[in-house]
Amino acid sequence: MTKSLTKLWLQGLKRLMNGVPKAQAEYLRELTKEKRRKRAAPTRRAPEHPARASRTARDPAEARESRVRPRAGAWTKGDWTRSYHSAPPLPGRLVNHLSYGLYIPPAAARKPMPLVVMLHGCKQTIDEFALGTRMNLVADANGFAVVYPEQSKHAHAHRCWHWYDDSDTAGLGEARAIVSLVDSLIEHQGVDSERVYLVGLSAGAGLASLLALHYPERFAAVALHSAPALGEAHSGMTAMDVMRRGARHDPIALVDALVDTANYPGMPAIIVHGDADHVVAPKNAEQLGLAFLRLNGLVDGTGAFVDGKLSETSEGCARIHDYSIGNRTAVRLCRVAGLGHAWAGGDEAVPFHSNTGPDASAMIWAFLRDHRRRRPAAARKAAAR
Repeated sequence: MTKSLTKLWLQGLKRLMNGVPKAQAEYLRELTKEKRRKRAAPTRRAPEHPARASRTARDPAEARESRVRPRAGAWTKGDWTRSYHSAPPLPGRLVNHLSYGLYIPPAAARKPMPLVVMLHGCKQTIDEFALGTRMNLVADANGFAVVYPEQSKHAHAHRCWHWYDDSDTAGLGEARAIVSLVDSLIEHQGVDSERVYLVGLSAGAGLASLLALHYPERFAAVALHSAPALGEAHSGMTAMDVMRRGARHDPIALVDALVDTANYPGMPAIIVHGDADHVVAPKNAEQLGLAFLRLNGLVDGTGAFVDGKLSETSEGCARIHDYSIGNRTAVRLCRVAGLGHAWAGGDEAVPFHSNTGPDASAMIWAFLRDHRRRRPAAARKAAAR
């Protein structure tokens, strides 16, 4: 009986794999091999300090060949480091170790260098996020560093950030850990504090919004891909409702209740969303656009324009709306036709990434690079001493 059941199970597995697209099947096989290698390899404790972090394999994609160009060899120009950062402890916890990956491109010898903070979505690891977005390739071409904080499975079984819960024990505590990591990289890795940027996908974009609201002085601009609307969700249940339907209340009133918009220093934002997203409804992108128009002082409390101008362009299957002040784009909304809940122009062999649409990583950097967060004169003088 045991032998026949095993045979039936193997036959069922074979039929299942035959139904999986070739690219996904290859990815799953390589991922399984990698997990087996990790179990067989002796574990080493990563160093705490980024300046003393040991060098691991240069490329998170070395074990899994990308199914679309550029291939994995294109990732090997810079240095990839896996480590952890001892962030301020959360209430009820003695320690708070934040795992992260850091990519330094060869051109980064010219310091200080910009830093892009990449916040992954649910059910993602930082290796998959780096591979799927190919942001490290953009870093190679443009000379900026990329840091990938990783949510712990102990904090959330699906590695989701608690973007909807701004309490000290959840989302706000996670945001503080990110800020602490960024401060450490500024001090020890030669990062330019005026050019630190936030990028997030899905739940990671939700946390990026939370960081933009609570720490606007630390970041120069934010990029939100497939992101939920701001301000309405305060629990897992209400978060799911917002994702599926958008916020039920006026997004401008919601953001006014979160921050003092009259004294908020502004936050340039690019918002990318797929029109075929059935996980986070496209309505969320429209509401986020209104919220960031308000945060950047382009609309009043009623939603009427008080400054700036609107221009519309298209890039392939994407429709782009730019809201500008002078010659500077403050808010850009990019809607991608046919794109589901996935990173546009990414490696479709990796879950939550699609080759549909423009290269989101390149498009996001093209927007971010034009912005700086100017520090007060007193802080600049102190840093120069």
